[in-house]
Amino acid sequence: QPQLVESGGGLVQPGGSLTLSCVTSGFTFEIYDMDWHRQAPGNQREWVSTITARLSTDYADSVKGRFTISRDNTKKILYLQMNNVKPEDAATYYCKAEYGGLIHWGQGAQVTVSS
Repeated sequence: QPQLVESGGGLVQPGGSLTLSCVTSGFTFEIYDMDWHRQAPGNQREWVSTITARLSTDYADSVKGRFTISRDNTKKILYLQMNNVKPEDAATYYCKAEYGGLIHWGQGAQVTVSS
């Protein structure tokens, strides 16, 4: 049974940093493209970043230059390094795995931005 468990969320001050992790199991992590998405209260879920199985990365314009996505295929963990965090980054962050039409989601980790 595929499992994705996000961690590392919490309270961060504007301008601060936070690293999210997504620990996975139950599927062949290294062949999946992995995404981070986020959803703020009252908003639709939005794509944040992707790292493909071939290690290509892409970012939403709103986070480009501030966030870094990475993956550890040995540990089967996805990461999101968040720097210079802004109030508009506050949301629940979800990791997603996708391969050939198979899609698995995590349960989310909340990020709160406040001074």
